[in-house]
Amino acid sequence: MKILSGNSNPELAGAIAAYLDLELTKASVRRFADEEIFVEIHENVRGEDVFVVQPTSAPANDNLMELLICIDALRRASARRITAVIPYFGYARQDRKSGSRTPISAKLVANLITVAGAHRVLSVDLHAGQIQGFFDIPTDNLFAATVMSADIEARLGKEAAITVVSPDVGGVVRARALAKRLGNAPLAIVDKRREKPGESEVMNIIGDVRGRTCVLVDDIVDSAGTLCNAAAALAEAGATAVTAYVTHGVLSGGAVARVESSALTELVITDTIAPLEAVRNASRIRIMTIAPLFAEAMRRTSEESSVSSLFD
Repeated sequence: MKILSGNSNPELAGAIAAYLDLELTKASVRRFADEEIFVEIHENVRGEDVFVVQPTSAPANDNLMELLICIDALRRASARRITAVIPYFGYARQDRKSGSRTPISAKLVANLITVAGAHRVLSVDLHAGQIQGFFDIPTDNLFAATVMSADIEARLGKEAAITVVSPDVGGVVRARALAKRLGNAPLAIVDKRREKPGESEVMNIIGDVRGRTCVLVDDIVDSAGTLCNAAAALAEAGATAVTAYVTHGVLSGGAVARVESSALTELVITDTIAPLEAVRNASRIRIMTIAPLFAEAMRRTSEESSVSSLFD
């Protein structure tokens, strides 16, 4: 097997390769003066099982084009199988028509990746499970809950009074999965609603969190507004501490400053997206690597063995 990295998150690709005791495939992924992307692979990949590691995070369009051109270059170089490893799948939040005459961009991106020549896709914590069905090629959606649960137990201890909290009704399935891994920990839900246009959201806590260490779990943190408001509501409801575990740390705009001044004790994100300098320097944000999970899934894919058994 060979691993090719784009420019989106070379650190993660390097960590995956190091875990598998491999060298990254020698290639140039560069831009011409007019910003056109050019890819050249500097070693033989004919008949090889190649994994292209490229999150399509910001700048999403540039990173997506890099991925497509890398796949095309490998296909034309006669790679036997090309797996698009997309730790963070951009456009995932556009998974349905949100109104009249609006696109389903996640489906369009899936079509682009398939037509470019990918044989399968590997991602983690897709924003919506149905995105797997957008692809006409095999798609493995890994779960970061295994990495999160191990970290929570190591940090807080197995006997800690933990309550897993979903920041909205839509994330209950994800929160329940993590709670099950933590020995069937109690579950709570933050219900939010806006009484009138222009008024702030009212947060209601479904479940008892008084005297508990609350662990908020979500797949994406972007502006961090919902997460910080949920943390404040939990603190008001009597939670002793509030920690958040989120797979994809988009953290755009003033999100870092918002987290730093919030009721959150700590925000833990994975390295699916290359962190900005502000994220690295934040005192309340910790980055947890997900490279071993991807490396094991890639090894099993290459060996044609079970990937799902990683989560048993």
